[in-house]
Amino acid sequence: MEYQFIDDPITGVASAKFSLEHEVIGPWLEVEVGTNAEKLAQLLTALADIEQEKQSEIMITGSEYSVIFNRGDVTVQTNASMNGVEVLPEALLEDDIDFDQQDSSTCGREDFRELLLSWAKFVNKH
Repeated sequence: MEYQFIDDPITGVASAKFSLEHEVIGPWLEVEVGTNAEKLAQLLTALADIEQEKQSEIMITGSEYSVIFNRGDVTVQTNASMNGVEVLPEALLEDDIDFDQQDSSTCGREDFRELLLSWAKFVNKH
């Protein structure tokens, strides 16, 4: 998983840019996690609970994105894609373009933990 964290020089707000196959994780980090230490702790606790087999699957639903933890991996997806809401104009759908990559992304638990810790370090460096 390739990503880069960037500080906006004008607003000072942190943003996250990801490779195409994981690009939905960037806006999720910005919108759902941001600098919220409580949210970060909730996500790390969910990872630990899955690893310790306290639960087989945990879903954390945010305002725009949800995260699903299971024993194999972690999936970040838009809430619209979960609810079956079509967010693309019909004209785009007729062109047979695959937009699935933008709606969800899956990665391993260790990669996800490393990502969360890197993000926390980046946004709290000020």
